[in-house]
Amino acid sequence: MTHESAVNDQGPPWLMLPYPTRKATWRIVVHCSATPAGKDFGAKDIDAWHRQRGFKSIGYHYVIRLDGDVERGRPQEAIGAHAEGYNSTSVAVCLIGGVDADDINKAENTFTPQQMVSLKLLLDKLMEQYPQAVLYGHRDLPGVHKACPSFNVRKWWKDSHAIA
Repeated sequence: MTHESAVNDQGPPWLMLPYPTRKATWRIVVHCSATPAGKDFGAKDIDAWHRQRGFKSIGYHYVIRLDGDVERGRPQEAIGAHAEGYNSTSVAVCLIGGVDADDINKAENTFTPQQMVSLKLLLDKLMEQYPQAVLYGHRDLPGVHKACPSFNVRKWWKDSHAIA
């Protein structure tokens, strides 16, 4: 079962690197990995992809795998590398998936129920830590022209907190 406490705190190598620290946190940004439905990847994979693109390390702070396990990316207080122009004031969460299994150019909400439970728990924690922060899907940031994370984050957030 996945819970807030399921975040893997084992020290992956990228946690040992020196990073500049965010001075303020105004946004929490949800991303997708834009990987085909049903194919599981983790923070280690994304770290390798981001290094291939010339990044210092993984750009996200958290990665949520298909089974709902939450893995650490960059240290939470570090400046990320995930949304140009917003990195210095945001925390980034990446869900694995987000594109059609047969057509990687087709954005699709492919996330598992376990991922969505973990996302809600993690965002609850982050929103409590940063009460001034506003929640965004990557696509909702001004100037961003992408489908990421392949669903309407704010609508989902509102619906997930609706009183029945």
